Amino acid sequence: MADSSVNDTVNDLKTTTTQVGNELAKTVESEADTLSGKTTDAKQAIKDGASKYGAQAADKARTFAEDGKARASGALEQIAQLLTDAAGQVDEKLGSQYGGYARNAADSVSGFADQVKAKDIDELFDDARELVRKSPAIAVGAAAAIGFVVARLVQSGVDANPKG
Repeated sequence: MADSSVNDTVNDLKTTTTQVGNELAKTVESEADTLSGKTTDAKQAIKDGASKYGAQAADKARTFAEDGKARASGALEQIAQLLTDAAGQVDEKLGSQYGGYARNAADSVSGFADQVKAKDIDELFDDARELVRKSPAIAVGAAAAIGFVVARLVQSGVDANPKG
């Protein structure tokens, strides 16, 4: 009978161990599902946050681009006006033929300013991309010229405002 009692105890231990193992497996699976859900939620929160900040950055960039477009078209109009004003002086000093060149240049600059005003930012970017595709040498030259002008403007600003 002692053997039967030991066998019953061993069988009871086996049964209990199996039950504990099954419960432990269910608990681990449940915790894994919870953790997986939390990970998915965290990933979604990160994606949503990145999208939100990306949209905010795009809006800011668009605002800056619109402001730059307005300033550029205003500057072009001022240049056209300067050329128109200078055309009279050119007529007097060099002749009407050269004054006509100045007027034509003023009309061209004014027309370009009107085109810049009429287009939205996306159209201007598309035009710039197309120009770079068609004429990369012109695009590189224009970028170098603009860089030179900006560097000169910055340098003159630094020279005008000495620290002291």
